Amino acid sequence: MELPKYLLGDNTDFPDAIFVVHTEFPRFVIDLSNDEVEWLEEFDQHDQKELETETENYIREASEFYDREVARYGND
Repeated sequence: MELPKYLLGDNTDFPDAIFVVHTEFPRFVIDLSNDEVEWLEEFDQHDQKELETETENYIREASEFYDREVARYGND
């Protein structure tokens, strides 16, 4: 099965959360309501340095994906 790079996640136990799941390496879930990131990978020191420089880009991409999806829902 081929998964898209980003998925929206929803859970009624967290009514204020806006979850976006990044399915490619490094896999993570971000709650856009507070920008909290939960990494689904374990990292070595080399990966950690790359993450520090790329995290801002991942958050921006996740936010843009969410905005695009919400805009598309409004056009149905």
